[in-house]
Amino acid sequence: MSSAPPALSPEQKGYIPRGPVQGPPPPLTVLGHSWPGPGRPAPTAALVAIPAAAVVAALGLPLDRAGLGWLVTALAATIALIVAAAGRKRSAVPPLVPPPAARAHRDRFFWSTATVALLAVGTFRSAEWLFALCVLTATLTGVLAIGPGRSLRAAAATYLLAPFATLRALPWLTRGLNRVRESRRGGTPVRVIATAAVSVALLIVFGLLFASADAAFAQLFTGLLPDLRPDVVVRWVFVAGVTTALLGGAAFLRAAPPELSSLDETRGRPVRRLEWAVPLGLLVLLFTVFVGVQLTVLFGGEQHVLKTAGLTYAEYARGGFWQLCFVTGLVLVVLAGAARWAPRESAGDRRALRLILGALTVLTLVVVASAMQRMSVYTQTYGLTRMRLLVALCEGWFGLVLLLVLGAGLRIRAPWLPRVAIAAGVLALLGLAGANPDAMIARDQVSRPADRLDLGYLSTLSPDAAPEIATIADPADRACVLTAIGQAMEADDWRGWNLGRRTAREVIAEHAKISSGQCDDRY
Repeated sequence: MSSAPPALSPEQKGYIPRGPVQGPPPPLTVLGHSWPGPGRPAPTAALVAIPAAAVVAALGLPLDRAGLGWLVTALAATIALIVAAAGRKRSAVPPLVPPPAARAHRDRFFWSTATVALLAVGTFRSAEWLFALCVLTATLTGVLAIGPGRSLRAAAATYLLAPFATLRALPWLTRGLNRVRESRRGGTPVRVIATAAVSVALLIVFGLLFASADAAFAQLFTGLLPDLRPDVVVRWVFVAGVTTALLGGAAFLRAAPPELSSLDETRGRPVRRLEWAVPLGLLVLLFTVFVGVQLTVLFGGEQHVLKTAGLTYAEYARGGFWQLCFVTGLVLVVLAGAARWAPRESAGDRRALRLILGALTVLTLVVVASAMQRMSVYTQTYGLTRMRLLVALCEGWFGLVLLLVLGAGLRIRAPWLPRVAIAAGVLALLGLAGANPDAMIARDQVSRPADRLDLGYLSTLSPDAAPEIATIADPADRACVLTAIGQAMEADDWRGWNLGRRTAREVIAEHAKISSGQCDDRY
């Protein structure tokens, strides 16, 4: 005799569709791994939070410049994903496929915070090249915050999975909408629409009354009103659609992450000891010879270079810096390969691994020191530029990663190393943004003799450099450079508000009192 099915709670009954039952999406095999997707429809919290964040992005994201709107959009997107995840956890209906164990909350919080911080750079710095680097890096930290894996291979797999997640999120969200409609009998959507309409009507009516009563408030209120030109509306629709797709895919990944734990494995199929020790041992010998030559240059100075190479010290530095940077990056690839495929079962294997990789790492650190010394000499001779500053920062990051490799060699196995190296790079980029690189470049240029002042290059810097450019001794030169920077700036509303551009406008208004025709012969 079969027992009666268990009674459903009232909360569970609310989720029972009154139409045809819609099951979970069919499993998908991606990168050799099964990805069944969530076993239940999208939670109501996701259905509200994701469109709300998309509206914020459509109204506030300035696509043509760095500005406050990027930070506002990043915060709205982060809150939407947090709300969507919280709504999923509160659901009373268990998923058909239990999600894999989530990684540590601390890691997710760090990468999410780093993503918001990188996009917040656009609020304070106007340098387009710097903000572009921050946006590109934010895509990596965002993937690390959302993706299921902990290794670089898992992060790369998450990049590849993003289009699939975006596509699969649409039926997932649709099932959630159908569930809400069936469970609430259509009442909730109507009430939400009515509430939104009443709210907008009240804000417009009272806002217009206040605007007619006070001129300052009228200016603020007018700036907040959306522009209803056709091209602007098309941009809203485009941004809202892209944001909805991206956030829907991110929420889908968090609700049903694919099983990628095998990609977190740091060990590959080991090779024989001689197969890796011989080539790397020869590489260590080559590095030893090169480092010996570099030490004589570092201690011998300019006179040694003039006698042996027939070049000035600056020419010598410029001629080898890029090659040494490439060597450093290539060594990191070699070290990663050796750590993955070199055997370490026996004590002799571990001893050889520590000895050879440790020697190669230490010698590469000397190469890093040589490259940074070359860049220092080159900068002192020819001045600081964006490219020279950026590559010097990269070389310093290479050196830090090599020190981490030395620390990891004590225990041989270090699955934490790639993520710590990425975190160090993110912090270095944020530190560079805090230091205001364009202002650093302008300060270095202004401190040089007047006959070596490159006014043409200074005029190409971002408004972040305006306070330093205002210290140029010659009033005409100062006014010409500031005028060129001011002519490249456009008016900002609240979406594109930027501290660097606001400060630059104040500096330009004070110091750039000259006609543009007087500057034609100064570049």
